[in-house]
Amino acid sequence: MIEVTPDIRLNEHEIEEEFVRASGPGGQNVNKVATAVQLRFDVARSLSLPDPVRERLIRLAGNRITEDGVLIIEAKQFRSQEQNRQAALKRLINLIRQATKKPKPRRRTQIPATVKAQRLEKKRRRGEIKRLRQSPSEG
Repeated sequence: MIEVTPDIRLNEHEIEEEFVRASGPGGQNVNKVATAVQLRFDVARSLSLPDPVRERLIRLAGNRITEDGVLIIEAKQFRSQEQNRQAALKRLINLIRQATKKPKPRRRTQIPATVKAQRLEKKRRRGEIKRLRQSPSEG
């Protein structure tokens, strides 16, 4: 079990890892060894996540989530498989932790009556200036 928060633990069987060849530094090693990792986590069918967290995670993941609800995280920053595995797992855990935080509900701000009155007075003055610019035949 992978502990994300005290309440949420992921089962390792829910996470799939696939190793692929990565581009970038590494010389001939790049052509021979599959060091990049594609971590797949089925958010839609995961039993480890509560429903509100699942919904927020899907929203947070954006284009990293497939139509089937599978989150794909790629890590190819390092030259070793193990470091890339750890980096991908760390990114998954951070994303789930972000999803556990409930967004603060937005409260509409109350516009003070004096501010409304000032705005209307300013509009009235501006209208008066424009009215005075007109020739008598137009009005």
